[in-house]
Amino acid sequence: MTPPRSTFSAPPQGGRTRTSDSPCGLSDACEGQPGCLPAGAASSPAEPDLRLPLAQDDLLDERSLSRLHWRCRRGLLENDLFVERFFKRHESGLTVRHADGLQALMDLADNDLLDLLLARREPDAELARPEVIEVLGMLRARDLPPALILT
Repeated sequence: MTPPRSTFSAPPQGGRTRTSDSPCGLSDACEGQPGCLPAGAASSPAEPDLRLPLAQDDLLDERSLSRLHWRCRRGLLENDLFVERFFKRHESGLTVRHADGLQALMDLADNDLLDLLLARREPDAELARPEVIEVLGMLRARDLPPALILT
């Protein structure tokens, strides 16, 4: 006979994990046990979320940047070339605002995205947001050969 499974699972950061709807949140079977809150009792306040919300101008951390890069993989080679060039140029300075704009563009179908990147059309009403227009400009920017740059 196999032993019953525990109602606890390993939490990501070391505390106990809430596994039920009982007042204490630990187990339905513990109600009435010493240390358990009785039904209807207010539970202790939740631990405060120490993560601060990111401001639009905050730089992306390494994990967020990696997730964004993965999210930007496309099925059309032409789009991938634009996106790879974008990351090579701007990766170290990407902000939350840029990530929001880029994700909005990545929600488009490949052909619609290519039309925007090649300036065949401009963003419509839903996409005509400042962060999308800024990122689209960054994606469209081309390198000029050194001979064409006037000093």
